[in-house]
Amino acid sequence: MNKTMKLPGPDHPITITPESRRVTVTLGGTVIADSTRALSLKEASYPAVLYIPRDDVRMDQLERTAHATYCPYKGDCAYYNIPSGGQRSVNAVWTYEQPFPAAAQIASYLAFYPDRVDAINVA
Repeated sequence: MNKTMKLPGPDHPITITPESRRVTVTLGGTVIADSTRALSLKEASYPAVLYIPRDDVRMDQLERTAHATYCPYKGDCAYYNIPSGGQRSVNAVWTYEQPFPAAAQIASYLAFYPDRVDAINVA
């Protein structure tokens, strides 16, 4: 695979801003993540994604997978299952551990697919 790095610009902007509200992620009655330090990443025309610091995630509830993807703007992406969620929660969590400079703020942060957990609440 050709892993070319692209820079955000007017045709593909990326903005990362602090989320001022508390973010919680729950699955099966268990709080998987609870943070007041989340970041909101808005990329091009995609919906904003909340990234939660690893320190605010119950890493004992996650299991690293071999699944990986690549984004030319953010870099290599790794994934986690949430075993308690069964098949629904396979590759439910993703992270850019060494993102490209344009997304450096999300290093050590994780994001959750909304349809693979019970709720992502922002309050």
